[in-house]
Amino acid sequence: MEIAQRIRGIREDKDLKQSEIANVLNTTQQYYSEYENGKREIPTRHITKLCQFYNLSADYILCLIDEPKKLNNRL
Repeated sequence: MEIAQRIRGIREDKDLKQSEIANVLNTTQQYYSEYENGKREIPTRHITKLCQFYNLSADYILCLIDEPKKLNNRL
């Protein structure tokens, strides 16, 4: 699975619109759509925000693991 497919699947599982996630990332719906369609590489800062927003580990969003894990909030 690719990151683009993963972020789309996570968003759809939460019944959110692309425009809602674009607002979280402080970007446009068009840019976010390009992330989900694999036309544009998603910046690290946006991956970080998605991890925080969804409370998921980066390993899951980056497709390094297949089972979602909650974000570890230890500093």
